Amino acid sequence: MVSIEKAVIARISKRGEVFEILIDPDKALQFKRGADINIENMLATREIFKNSKKGERASSSELEKSFNTTDFMKIAHEIVNKGEIQFTTEQRRKLSEEKKREIAEIISKQSINPKTKLPHPHLRILNAMEEAHVSVEPFKNAKDQIESVLSKIEKIIPISIEKIEIVLRVPMQYAGKAGSVIRNMVIIKKEEWKSDVWIAIVEVSAGMQSELYERLNDITKGSVEVKTLK
Repeated sequence: MVSIEKAVIARISKRGEVFEILIDPDKALQFKRGADINIENMLATREIFKNSKKGERASSSELEKSFNTTDFMKIAHEIVNKGEIQFTTEQRRKLSEEKKREIAEIISKQSINPKTKLPHPHLRILNAMEEAHVSVEPFKNAKDQIESVLSKIEKIIPISIEKIEIVLRVPMQYAGKAGSVIRNMVIIKKEEWKSDVWIAIVEVSAGMQSELYERLNDITKGSVEVKTLK
């Protein structure tokens, strides 16, 4: 267990009451990044507080009322998963930088420069975010922050997200694998299965065209047929 002095607070509000536990900041960070870490290994103490700084512990009746249980591990699990973790300043800075890079990567793939019709490189997006003083939420889904970031960086660089429709004809022997890849990249608006070919009309951002074609050509050994709809 991490010492109480080095621990950070994980907090949740339930029915107007606040509950806190003390946890290892490094293990909590790994957990939030998706690592398989047992919550019990994060704990600095097996206590649930109303106010950890004052040492005020939650009573059994308060726990039962808010969580419908007094089981410590069940409550700790809910606090870590659904509550707010007060990471250190340095941790929050690192998380914010990671989220910025993730957002920039998505924007780079989905957007284009409307003047050149070419995607903006990842680094150019990051530089524009820096120049526009963009701040991001480290624990909010990157895709949910795209619109807000775009509204700020479009003042710095010419940028837009343009959608186009494409018809794909994939030989049947590659349809299963190609379909799996496509569904994770684009929106399938219509599809048709024939005896020898899978036909799909998909909507894709202009900036992702090249990546989509490369992936499909690799899967189908160059046998995919592609046609852009007007």
